[in-house]
Amino acid sequence: MRTEQRHIISILLQNEAGALARVAGMFSARGYNIESLSVAPTHEPTVSRLTLVTMGSESVIDQIIKQSRKLVDVVEITDLTRDDHLEAELLMIKVAVDGSSARLVVDCARRHRGLILDETEATRTVQLTGTGSEVNAFLSEIAGIAKVLELVRSGTAAIKRGL
Repeated sequence: MRTEQRHIISILLQNEAGALARVAGMFSARGYNIESLSVAPTHEPTVSRLTLVTMGSESVIDQIIKQSRKLVDVVEITDLTRDDHLEAELLMIKVAVDGSSARLVVDCARRHRGLILDETEATRTVQLTGTGSEVNAFLSEIAGIAKVLELVRSGTAAIKRGL
């Protein structure tokens, strides 16, 4: 029985026009779904780190890694899920509040280590960072307290622990 699980793939790419498109095109052409994608330059100006989250069995992930290594722009690729790693995601969410829910929203944000970015009479905007599951737990709780007006998530950033 094949079981799909969440995988965090870290790819170091040459920082050149079209490199991201080639990686995304490889996923698209083979029917792989990307759940989350984050790309930014590294400490080396010629290299960017692409961190993506996808679902798949071990054999599918192995195939993704092998096919990605064939792309000319790929410097290094790692399935961080197989290693001890740290991950974080940024969430910004705007919710509607009234007299009774305003305090509950602030309390919920504090329990989840969130930060109130903006307060108006009718809204609260919260910033939260954490793992994907921590962000999801906050979203489940806040949805029971206040109406979600707007939400943005950064996608997962991850790095291997230690050396």
